[in-house]
Amino acid sequence: MIVVLAGGVGAARFLQGVVQVVPQENVTVIANTGDDREFYGLHVSPDVDIVLYTLAHLVDEKQGWGIQGDTYHTMKQLTAYGYEDWFALGDRDLATHIHRTNLLRQGKTLSEITEQMREKLGLSLRVIPMTNDQVATHVQTPDGLIHFEEYFVKRRCNDEVQGITFVGAETASPAPGVLEAIREAEAVLLAPSNPIVSIGSILSIPGIREAVRQTKGKVVAVSPIVGGATIKGPADKMMRGLGMEVSAAGVAQSYQDFLDTMVIDTQDEGLAPAIEQAGIQCIVTNTIMRDLDAKTELARTVLRAAGVL
Repeated sequence: MIVVLAGGVGAARFLQGVVQVVPQENVTVIANTGDDREFYGLHVSPDVDIVLYTLAHLVDEKQGWGIQGDTYHTMKQLTAYGYEDWFALGDRDLATHIHRTNLLRQGKTLSEITEQMREKLGLSLRVIPMTNDQVATHVQTPDGLIHFEEYFVKRRCNDEVQGITFVGAETASPAPGVLEAIREAEAVLLAPSNPIVSIGSILSIPGIREAVRQTKGKVVAVSPIVGGATIKGPADKMMRGLGMEVSAAGVAQSYQDFLDTMVIDTQDEGLAPAIEQAGIQCIVTNTIMRDLDAKTELARTVLRAAGVL
């Protein structure tokens, strides 16, 4: 079994390549839920949905999130009633959140609901939320502590990042199957997701980081930082705000206690010696996932590095 720790868009695109190389039923995704939040009375799980929609060929590829061709009639009516519209949800997308919220109110867990959605969408891989407990990623800014979605979507990452807090993580438990999947994995892959608020959120749940250290398989990460910046998302701004080196080497350093291999882009080839001096194997390849061929070739390189091809 291949286990992938996953955030949102970057992880979903990487997984598109992974499932071209290995059968879906051999893949387990541990998804970040630190971005989850209630909007309009509904429980929204952005990263879980991005992974499900992408692999089910529903996603709006241009945005990387939401459902392709969706309409926004409900949002227009909500704004007419005075609601804020900074977190826009399409009409078909809203059906997902209504369904999830109804099942949560019936006593189902987030992992049970995600499993049911996976089946309904015709996917064979497992997608497990990192926890069934409420954990919320907050960003410390000069204006105070704000939820990640407010920082990312409403305020467009314009605030200075002074710290990151995973509210509720200390008392949360990994969702059923998470620790077992990681410990028994042939390989654990860290998708090219934000190392602080996507992968970092998953690793903040008690027991998960230790399970990654103890896994039987190799641990291989793909850097989301290319040429000192991100392809998508605020990882570079966050790393800079927290005093981290904004580079593939900085990402490797954040994973140093468990990482076997770091995969970096050809633009960052000069960083390979520093990464290897830290005791981490470094592989240089194209990591820009412009099309399915590039996604597949990157996945093949990562899986080969993990020793499963």
